[in-house]
Amino acid sequence: MSTVEPGTRLADRFRLEDRVNESAGATLWKAIDEVLARPVAVHTFSPDFERQHEVVIAARAASRLTDPRLTQVFDAADEDGVAYVVSEWVSGETLLDLLSAGPLEAERGAALVAEAAEAMAHAHAHGLAHLNLTPNRLMWTSGNTVKLLGVGVDAAILDAADGLSEQELAHADAQGLGRLLYAALTGHWPSPDDECGLPEAPRDDDHYCTPRQVTAGVPGYLDTIASRILGLRRGAEPMDTPEEIAEALSSVPRPAPASVSTVPPAVELRSEPVDTMGSRSAMPPIIHRPPPPRRSPMLSRFVLTVVVLLAMVVVGVGAWTLGKSLGTEPAVPSASPSTPAEEGQAAGKPTEVKIAGAIGFDPLGDGEERNELAALAIDGSATTDWHTETYGGPDFGRLKEGVGLLLDLGKETRLTQAVIDFGESGGTVELRTGTSPEPGSLKTFLTRKDVTGKVTFDLNGSSATRYLLVWFTELPPHGQGYRTMIRDVKLMAAKG
Repeated sequence: MSTVEPGTRLADRFRLEDRVNESAGATLWKAIDEVLARPVAVHTFSPDFERQHEVVIAARAASRLTDPRLTQVFDAADEDGVAYVVSEWVSGETLLDLLSAGPLEAERGAALVAEAAEAMAHAHAHGLAHLNLTPNRLMWTSGNTVKLLGVGVDAAILDAADGLSEQELAHADAQGLGRLLYAALTGHWPSPDDECGLPEAPRDDDHYCTPRQVTAGVPGYLDTIASRILGLRRGAEPMDTPEEIAEALSSVPRPAPASVSTVPPAVELRSEPVDTMGSRSAMPPIIHRPPPPRRSPMLSRFVLTVVVLLAMVVVGVGAWTLGKSLGTEPAVPSASPSTPAEEGQAAGKPTEVKIAGAIGFDPLGDGEERNELAALAIDGSATTDWHTETYGGPDFGRLKEGVGLLLDLGKETRLTQAVIDFGESGGTVELRTGTSPEPGSLKTFLTRKDVTGKVTFDLNGSSATRYLLVWFTELPPHGQGYRTMIRDVKLMAAKG
């Protein structure tokens, strides 16, 4: 047992409050830094713990790491017979928490592990290993960032690094990252370790099953990466370092950080925080976090128009006043009468169609395709996008014939033009129209190959339609897989 108790003050500033857990002779406390008025995590050690000096040295080395995804060490000392390590208190949800309802959406889970792999590559470049990469050491914080707990310190506490070469340390952490990726994709743990909190992965003869054998819908490239790390396929080239894994996962889209206004201040104490050893918080999983609200582009244009009209009024009044002061009236230009032809052109001038809604459309698969991102394709911003899943080939890994973005116009409309920003994605696309969202009622109006950037489609001659489907039949390369995107859609219809 620890020789310190709740209320003990270390270094005349760190007051121990709650004992979180004890393991391997080390006790983790929630404490308060009385100088900065913020919660911190403190490790203390039992009298018979023989590696106090090594842990303090490892913690001091970890304090020099600069990657923000690694927990920051604030203090480490071995004085007057009491050794301790002080680090930041991390609130949020562990990977184990996030997996409580089942596997994560594949690319979101892989994104967490990609961040961890990059952080571990940084740690190994500075001579530090982890050697205890389990689901409760990887966190999605309440500030919408990734944190990896225990680098350097865990290895020293467990005495896991002694006698291992630099290459062996890198391989051990690569295996840990591979297990985290496997867990994120399947909700299972590819090891008989009963303490990680997840069920053991199923086996196929003498090997664990690959992620795609356990969970349907895992993209082929992620299945390949996990299998290469863990040696689940005979003859596949292995990945032996965190740096290799970070490079392999570099193309996975990352979760956006929270805006500054949603990040709690450092001094805030939450009533139900999550400790850095894996207790649950009230924060929702990453896969359910909605995009931030955006200002309507129509409202912005309206405000701009009002400002311009006001400026014109001010200029006109100024001109009239100046003319009167000079004894003359300003000339007022007479309006030219409109010809019948011009009036007809004005009546037929195209107007922008307000899109009522959008969904990611996958009628040949599970019914939807990244539907949580669909609204980002019609928000008027070219900095956000809807994109497909990542597939193993341009033909969707032969899993389906296509996917798309289905736009609801709200009522039947005779479209004249569609301007779609595909970014730098490319691929082959069809525009399909119809009065019902049922796949059989949507008819192909035109096809375009190798679409990229902002493309204008002429829809004159198309029938009145309630729905417009932007349907992809071939995907372009993206990272180590294939996917496409839509940044923005603008639709025009004949007036009147």
